[in-house]
Amino acid sequence: MIDILVALVIAAIIVAGALFSLVAAIGLNRLPDLYTRMHAASKAGTVGSGLLLLAVGLHSGEFAIFIRALAGFVFFILTAPVSAHLLARAAHKVGYKLSAVSLQDDMNKKLS
Repeated sequence: MIDILVALVIAAIIVAGALFSLVAAIGLNRLPDLYTRMHAASKAGTVGSGLLLLAVGLHSGEFAIFIRALAGFVFFILTAPVSAHLLARAAHKVGYKLSAVSLQDDMNKKLS
């Protein structure tokens, strides 16, 4: 009975991770400019990949593998959004423009 419950939880985590990854992939294809695409990849992609790593660690059934998967999850959660932010900031400084549908560019405002 417990094995079925664990398998169902792992399957639910895999489906959730796959759905977040699908949303990130659709966002990369559909969003209009570099900045919104980076946002989709960093947010939804990070959650999707993290959930899939967590599911792999749980499915393994070994504590050492689970700890490695958890460490990878934490590392991915800490680094992916920060790197996407830095890449977007560098792209803005180089001169990549926002798309026409973007309402405002807060980075162009001068701080007083």
